[in-house]
Amino acid sequence: MRHGAAASRAGGSSRTAGEERALTSVRADAVHEGRTSGGTGRREPDDAARLWHVTLSVSGGEAPLKEVRRGLEQLAHDHPFLLTSRYANDHAEIRYWEEARDLHDAAAVALRLWGEHRQSARLPPWEIVGLEVIDRETYHQRVAEGCGPLPAAPVGVHPF
Repeated sequence: MRHGAAASRAGGSSRTAGEERALTSVRADAVHEGRTSGGTGRREPDDAARLWHVTLSVSGGEAPLKEVRRGLEQLAHDHPFLLTSRYANDHAEIRYWEEARDLHDAAAVALRLWGEHRQSARLPPWEIVGLEVIDRETYHQRVAEGCGPLPAAPVGVHPF
């Protein structure tokens, strides 16, 4: 369990002012355990964490394609929960599953991902220009309806 998660669910907080919660990601194949609702057989999320599908879009000045690819491959190595990355010389899209208590936590991790790994992965100095965070149920519903993000296949780093 994440530091401070139990206390925040109980209405209190074990964090001091200004202290950030530790947020993390999960493998794409991780299974979420929920509880069954009434007699419906429908799974409800646990209080602790849910899976969120994240699509992060970044853009900026042109960079050599080889360097963009190498940076995204390093990011995938540093952050092994990435499903797929697509790139061009002036933009990229990163898709992955995130485990978080709520949308706010999942979005916070996503918004930090590019900046926190920019130097270590030698990513281009691009800015985040788009973010979509949807819960697992919504993701699967969209895929079943033939709209929304397609399943991330093949997994890996690919040009647009």
